[in-house]
Amino acid sequence: MPTSPPDLPPRRFGWEDMFVPPEADPRAQELGSDTERTVLTSYLRSYRPTLELKCSGLDAAQLATRSVPPSDLFLLGLVRHLAGVERIGFRRRTAGEDVPLLDRTGDAPDGDFAGAVPRADVVAEAWRTWRAEVAFAERLVAGTDGLGRRGAHGDVLREVLVHVIEEYARHMGHADLLRERVDGRVGQ
Repeated sequence: MPTSPPDLPPRRFGWEDMFVPPEADPRAQELGSDTERTVLTSYLRSYRPTLELKCSGLDAAQLATRSVPPSDLFLLGLVRHLAGVERIGFRRRTAGEDVPLLDRTGDAPDGDFAGAVPRADVVAEAWRTWRAEVAFAERLVAGTDGLGRRGAHGDVLREVLVHVIEEYARHMGHADLLRERVDGRVGQ
């Protein structure tokens, strides 16, 4: 079961304490463009590695720490949740694949969080699944002529992209707070 930290870590911030030096930052540096596709995909190319940065250097117990009580959110749960967001948006809604939801069932609608226990194998599987869903989404978007593509249930690709961006943007704010409470790291 995820735990809560006993004491708050000291707050620290400085350019020397960044997750990576600016020249090695894996996130999209140019977020503007004259095409809608480039704008949307560059925002996703910025948010996705931000999730990895916020989780970097933490062990399974730290990733599974519910560090901002009374919230039940924690970093490992966010990884699993965002893998599910990617799957629903791109595999199910856009590609029309009949694939099961990740980690969620009718009996466990919050399984993405409830099932995220502090074990190395659970962490490895969460990252493997997230990376597979991201790779699928990137291939799908790159191979689609227009963002007006409609999925099997009428979902429009541009709206799916905006929704996934919205989910990442919302949860990266959560990740900032969660990480700071786990070990004091802030920034980037």
